[in-house]
Amino acid sequence: VQLQASGGGLVQTGGSLRLSCVASGRTSSGTTVAWFRQAPGKERNFVAAMFRRGSSILYADSVKGRLTISRDNAKNTVFLQMNSLGPEDTAVYYCAASSSVILSNVRNRVAYTYWGQGTLVTVSS
Repeated sequence: VQLQASGGGLVQTGGSLRLSCVASGRTSSGTTVAWFRQAPGKERNFVAAMFRRGSSILYADSVKGRLTISRDNAKNTVFLQMNSLGPEDTAVYYCAASSSVILSNVRNRVAYTYWGQGTLVTVSS
C-alpha cells in the first residue's frame, strides 16, 4: 500500500484546510486509515481514524468538533477536513494505514504499517 498525503499549507487562525490521502495498492474493506501529526520537537500523535472503512470513527480529544475524517471509496481517498484552526494545530500531518490494527490500538502509531510522506500545516496567529 502506498499513501500520498496532500493539502497542507499556511492558514490564519480560525481558517480551514482539507487534507487528502490517496491510497494505492492492496487496500480492502478491512483497512484502517488514520491521521497523525507531529509538531516541531514533539512526538507524532494521533489525530483521527476511520476503523475498517468506517465501522468506527475516532478522534483525539483536542480536535473533536473541529476536524472531520471522511473517505471516498471510489477514489480510494481519505480526507481530513480541518476547521477553526489554531496555532496549536501547526504540525506535519501524516496519513497511515493498517489492515491488522485492532480497535483498542487505533490511536497507537506503532500499529500502522504504511505511512504517507506528510504534509505541513502552518497556522499563523
